[in-house]
Amino acid sequence: VSGRGAGRSSSAVSLSRQVQGTGGSSALSKCSAAARGYFQDRFLRLLAGRRRRRRAPLIHRGYYIRARAVDHCVQDFLLKTQSLSRTQILSLGAGFDSLYFRLKDMGLLHHTVVYEVDFPNVACQKATLIKGMKELSALVGDTGGEGLGAITFSGEDYKLLGVDLSELSELQRTLEEAGLNNEIPTLFIAEVVLTYMENTRSDALIQWAAEHFPQACFLVYEQVHPEDPFGHVMQQHFRQLNTALHSLAQYPDCEAQQRRFLGKGWTECSVMDMNEFFTCCIPEDEQQRVQTLEPFDEYEEWHLKCSHYFVLAASKGMEPSWTPLLPSVTVPRSGPVGMAGSVPAAVCARLSGAPGLRRYGHHSVLIKPNVILTTGGFGEEHGQHCRMRNFHVLSKRAGCWEAVTQNIPDKRWGERLYHTVSCLSDTLALVVGGRTSPSSAGLGMLWLKFPKTCNASGPDDVAVELVSLQPAAEAAALRWRHSTTEMTFKGEQYLFVYGGRSALEPVLGDWYFLHTPELSCTVIAVEGPVPESRHSHSACSWEGGVLIAGGLGAAEQPLGSVFLLKELEHGFQWQTVETHPPLVPRYSHTAHVHEGKLLLVGGVWFHASSVPGVTVIDLMTGLCLDYVINVEHLEWPLMLHNHSSVFLPNEKELLVIGGGGNCFSFGTHLNPVPVSLSLSSILINH
Repeated sequence: VSGRGAGRSSSAVSLSRQVQGTGGSSALSKCSAAARGYFQDRFLRLLAGRRRRRRAPLIHRGYYIRARAVDHCVQDFLLKTQSLSRTQILSLGAGFDSLYFRLKDMGLLHHTVVYEVDFPNVACQKATLIKGMKELSALVGDTGGEGLGAITFSGEDYKLLGVDLSELSELQRTLEEAGLNNEIPTLFIAEVVLTYMENTRSDALIQWAAEHFPQACFLVYEQVHPEDPFGHVMQQHFRQLNTALHSLAQYPDCEAQQRRFLGKGWTECSVMDMNEFFTCCIPEDEQQRVQTLEPFDEYEEWHLKCSHYFVLAASKGMEPSWTPLLPSVTVPRSGPVGMAGSVPAAVCARLSGAPGLRRYGHHSVLIKPNVILTTGGFGEEHGQHCRMRNFHVLSKRAGCWEAVTQNIPDKRWGERLYHTVSCLSDTLALVVGGRTSPSSAGLGMLWLKFPKTCNASGPDDVAVELVSLQPAAEAAALRWRHSTTEMTFKGEQYLFVYGGRSALEPVLGDWYFLHTPELSCTVIAVEGPVPESRHSHSACSWEGGVLIAGGLGAAEQPLGSVFLLKELEHGFQWQTVETHPPLVPRYSHTAHVHEGKLLLVGGVWFHASSVPGVTVIDLMTGLCLDYVINVEHLEWPLMLHNHSSVFLPNEKELLVIGGGGNCFSFGTHLNPVPVSLSLSSILINH
C-alpha cells in the first residue's frame, strides 16, 4: 500500500514517486504470499499487473500478518455495524490494494460504500486497470461518474479519488464531492501511510477525522521501535529509499501512538504489536496452518519484524464500542524489563576487516586457552553473502586477538548452519547436526582433528573425518538448533544431545547420551518433570549435569523455563530451577556458567521496550538480574541473536562472535567485528 508524501515542495513530486514505489513492492509481496496459500485473494494478481516475483517465506509471513490484521479489524467493523442502514470505509493511501473487491466478492458490502484515496497518478492507473478488466469492472458496476475533478472512478459503492493526503482542505473538498457522508459510521484505514507524511500533517489528518465524523473508527498499521538494532536497520532501509519514516521519532512505541490518538479527539484506542496480535487474535489452528505452509527457519527475524510493527484501532461515538483488538487468548502483558545495571561493549579493534567473522548460525568453541575455532553459518566473504565453508581461528597474543582463515577443501564438511561443536580434547572436536536448507535432513556427525600446535600464527590443517555412527545414535545427529553438552555419569564422559528441530519435526524434546569417545548410544534412566520440547535454547555443563534455559517451544513461543539435569545414583533427574523475578522468555541466546552463576547472553524476546543484554541467574538463590549492554562505543547496531560467544573466566571477559540475520525486506545485517563484553563488575557485585 503506498503512503503519502509531504506537501507540494520542490522535492514533493520525487518523494511521492519514491513512496509509490513502496506500494508497488508491497503489492508484489502480497501477490506472492497469496500464491503460496497464506491467504485467499484472487484480485491481487489482477491489480499487481504482469510483474511476478516469488518472495522468501519470511516476507510471506510478514505480509500475511499485515493482511490478517487489517482484515480482522475491517470485518469486525462490518459485523458490528451490519444492522445499520449505511456505513462507509475510507482507505487512505490505498495504492493497488484489493480490499474493496474482496469484500464485495464475499457479499459484505450490502450497505457500505468504499472510498479509496491515493496520489492522482496512482488513482488514474488503478481506474484504467479496473475499466480494462472484466473481472474487476463487473464487480464494481461503473456508473460513469468519473472525470469529475479528482474522482478517477465512481461506482455505486466504490469511489477512487486522486488526491495528495497531505493537502487536507483539498482532500475534504474531493471527499464531499464524491458523496462521503460525515453523519454515518465511518472506518478510516491507514496501512503504512501516515508515517510517510510529516507529523504535523498526519496529526492534522487524525484530528480532522475525529472532529468531522461523530461516529468513526480509525485503523492504523505501521512501524514502531526505531532505536534498537533492528529499528536502526529498518530506518536506514527507508532512508536509502528516500522514504523516511517520520512518525517514529515522535511516536516511537505503541503507548505513544495510543496517546497520540487519545489526545486528538478519539475516545477509545487499543494497540498491539504483531507478536501479540499473532498470539492473541489468530486462532491456534490458523497459526499452525501458516507455520506449516512452507519450510521455515527464520524465527528470530520473524519475531523481530513483528515487534517492529503494530496495529491500532481507535474509535469515537460508536455504540456498541468498537474493540476489534480484544484478545481471544489472554497472554500476560509484561511491562518493561527492569535493568540492574550495564555491561560495557568494546570492539576487538585488531580484528577489524578480518575475513569470515561476519556470520550467523555458526558455532565457536575454545579448543585450548586463548584459541577459538569458528565454523559454519551464513555470512559474507569477498563481498558476497554465502554459506561459510572456511574455518576461522582466533588466538590471543599479548592481550590482542588475531584471526586467521583456514580453507576446508574437504567436501565432507559441506555447508552447515545451526550445528554444535564439542571439544573433547585439545586435538579432537565433534560436530553434531546442522542443516543446509530447512527442507533438508540434518547433516550427521563429523570429527575435527587438529594438531597440538593449532593457533593463529598459522594453524595447521584441521582434518575432517566422517563419524560412522551406530544406527541407535543416528537420530541424535539429524537435527539442528539443538544443544550438545559434555557431562559425566559414574565418572565416565558423555555428550548429552537435546532438543532442536528437524526437517520433519518443527520442535524436538528428545535426548541422547553418547558415551565418548566411541559415541555409543547409552540408555540412562531419567526421572522428574520432562521439559517441554524446544529448540534455539542454551545448554551448559554444571556439576556433572546439564543446565537448559529458554528456547522456542512448540507453538513458536519463547520459553522462560530453566531445567537442571542432575546426576543421581542410578541415573539423572530433571529439576526445575525457580528464578525470581521469573526469567523473561527468550531464545537464540548463548549461555555460560561461572562460579555458580548462569550467564545468558542476548537472544530474542517479545519485550519490545528493550533488547536482551546479559542476564545473570544465581543458581543457589534463583535471583535473576538483567543487565543492558552499553553500546555507545560501537558505530553499528549490535544484533545479539544467532551469534556465538566464548567466556574467558580469568579475564571475566565474554567474546561475542558474529550474529545478525535477514532484517525482513530491509537487508541483511551481520555484526562486522567480534565484541568484547567486560563482566567483571557484575560478577563481583551479583
